[in-house]
Amino acid sequence: MASSPDFVQPERSPQSRRGNLWLWLAIPALTASLFLQIAVADRAQLAADPVWRPRIIALCDMLRCNVPAWREPTALHVTSREIRPHPSVPGVLLVTATFRNDAAFAQPWPQVQLSLTNLDGDSFGLRRFSPLEYLGSDPATSLIGAGQSATITLEIVDPGRRAVAFGLDFR
Repeated sequence: MASSPDFVQPERSPQSRRGNLWLWLAIPALTASLFLQIAVADRAQLAADPVWRPRIIALCDMLRCNVPAWREPTALHVTSREIRPHPSVPGVLLVTATFRNDAAFAQPWPQVQLSLTNLDGDSFGLRRFSPLEYLGSDPATSLIGAGQSATITLEIVDPGRRAVAFGLDFR
């Protein structure tokens, strides 16, 4: 009996062809599943991008997951501010400020960063305040609306004559 050369492949059975068909169908399905898992896992980062946000919201509506609120701290602007001695507590300063959300959308209440500066413009004191701390209680809603203003009051220890100015930043 003569053996066939190495380059001749034996004829495949119909069962092995069906197995290959399932393999070729499984590859795109598994690839799509992988991309879906990546999109859900990284939804917070993807939702921060204006191009991807509508797609992630639609995906999360389908899958019943949540998308973090849009955040743009640069759209929060201080409209007035004042620092004065506390009327009833010696050695304490009372910082009052009003800020407005100039973004076209509601966004989460920010952390407020207060920094004190000296005559040379160097910062020597820094503290971040949560919404609970600067509003005095939990806000009625978790978001500050578009165009909404808020007045905050902060009590800080008087640093003495070293402090000549203060700045407010939002995080």
